[in-house]
Order: sequence, then structure tokens, then C-alpha cells
Amino acid sequence: MIPEIRIPAHEPLVHLLRDGMVEGVHHGSAVVLAPDGRVLFSAGDIEAAFYPRSAAKPLQATAMARLGVELSPAGFAVGAASHSGEEIHLAEVLRTLDGAGLTTEDLRTPEDLPFDPVERDAWVSAGRGANRLAHNCSGKHAAMLATCRLHGWSTKDYLDPGHPLQRAIAGCVENLTGQRIPKVAVDGCGAPLFAVSLRGLATAVGKIASAAAGTPERLVAEGIRKHPELVAGTRRDVTALMRAVPGLIAKDGFEAVQVAALPDGTAIAVKIADGGDRARQPVLAAALELCGVDRDVLKPFAGTTGTDGLRVTGALAEHHLAA
Repeated sequence: MIPEIRIPAHEPLVHLLRDGMVEGVHHGSAVVLAPDGRVLFSAGDIEAAFYPRSAAKPLQATAMARLGVELSPAGFAVGAASHSGEEIHLAEVLRTLDGAGLTTEDLRTPEDLPFDPVERDAWVSAGRGANRLAHNCSGKHAAMLATCRLHGWSTKDYLDPGHPLQRAIAGCVENLTGQRIPKVAVDGCGAPLFAVSLRGLATAVGKIASAAAGTPERLVAEGIRKHPELVAGTRRDVTALMRAVPGLIAKDGFEAVQVAALPDGTAIAVKIADGGDRARQPVLAAALELCGVDRDVLKPFAGTTGTDGLRVTGALAEHHLAA
């Protein structure tokens, strides 16, 4: 199957309430898959092609694990990360580079400041300028470079879609999603960006989360589980959610994309149409509750206090009430 390139038919998923009245609406799409791939719930358009952005990093890390790159669990975690730029992240990226005999000069990430506002302010106050290491994708790039070094591939053009590394990653994405890639673009970090469908993305993450011990997929899943602070950051909602829900793997992406999967392979993929990141977590929390995760555990991520805040609405809310 090849996801169709079209304008997705998103639905209202989240209302912003002020004193009980709807002040804003976020449209989007969401899917929950059972471990066997059955659709347990869907809203909006789960089949249209879209860009998963950094939510695809666990898939890219799996491709590199399949290619035999040898990383510690922390190395795989930061390899699948959109990190905050904290010292723990930068140190792990440097370990990956050093282990392959590479330096930050080999990175092809854009020069950037740390993603986390606290880290960014401290960085600027210390007189540090933008550099390639600070970019939130530097862990993924370091793992890509280490994989190239392992196979004797060129490290100068590792971001070229025709490079052996990127061809292997594309093949892995198609294998995990069970779908052909309909379009290849360039992500914000310069790496190839492969369009998928929400259903395909959830399928892939479910396979990674439920992979058997000793498989490349399990290496990635275990790295994420053991080091959620490296996948995002110590002040990030994705890290807090993985710490709150045992065994969960989760990854966010720019333009309000979110994936998550439980150890049995039950998987969730979410896309908020307007890219509004504030709606991402409430939808994910509602979907996780539908999957059986305790409501009290999910309260900090639900977004509503009293009559104000963000409230999941439409099909997802109705499905939960009926479940």
C-alpha cells in the first residue's frame, strides 16, 4: 500500500475552554492499534500521507540497529532523540562520535542553540554561540555517522537520499510501516524525511515496542525505556509521560506529531492539524486511557483544570465514555 498524498480529512479533537465556553478548537487525526494491527479507534484521516517529523526517529534508530551499529542503551536513546541540549545529551552524543573515531566537525546538523529554553538561556548567558552539537537532532546524526563508519561508507554525504545509509533507512521504514514511501522531503535537520500514514507510523512503533529480546528493535525500545530523559529532556512532557507509564515508549515531533506504544505492542499515533503542540498531550492521554492506562496516572497530561483548559472532544471522548 502507498499512502495517498492529499489534504487530510482531520476532525475536531480538542476544545480550549474558558469558564466552560469553547474558545478554540484543534482539529487532527488519531489512531489506536491493537497488538495484532487491528484498529481499536480512529478519528480523522489515518491513511493520508503526512510527514512524521521527529516522531520517526525510533524507526531511523531501528534501521541503524539493523545495520549493526553498536551503541549502549543510552546511545540508542539519544540516537532516537530530539534532545533538549542539556549536558547529559551533549555528553552522550560526544561518546557516540568518539566511539566511531569522529568529531563534531563531522556532523551535518545546522548550527543551533539548545532546544530547552532554560538550557538556551544559560548557554547564551555563558557566551556560547550556536553550533552543530547543540542541535536537537545531533544524537541521530551521530548514530548515522557511526553506522557509516562501521560499513566504510562516506561520512561527507550521509544525508543524501541516495547514500547507502539513507536507502537502508528508507527500506526499514517501509518494512516497519508495511507501506511504500510516497514522498521524500528534507527534515529541519537536513536528513531525508519519509512521508507515511498515521496507521503506518503506529504500526511501526508498535513493532518496536513489542520486539523480542535480542532483536535490533528491542535494542532501540530498551534504550528509550531506560533513558527517557535522553530521548527528550528532564523538563519535557514526553520524558515525564514515559516515567509515569511503565514500559511506554513515546516520541514527539514538530508540527504536533506524537507516537506512543505499550510493551504489548498497543500503539498510538496522533497528528494535530494546525501544528499546535498544546493539543498533542491531551489527545495522547485520552488515547492511553482508552488503552487501559489508569486515569489518575494520566491526569497531569490531560490539560483541563475545572471548567478551563484543553478538553478532548468528538469521537475520542465519545469512544472513551462508551468503552
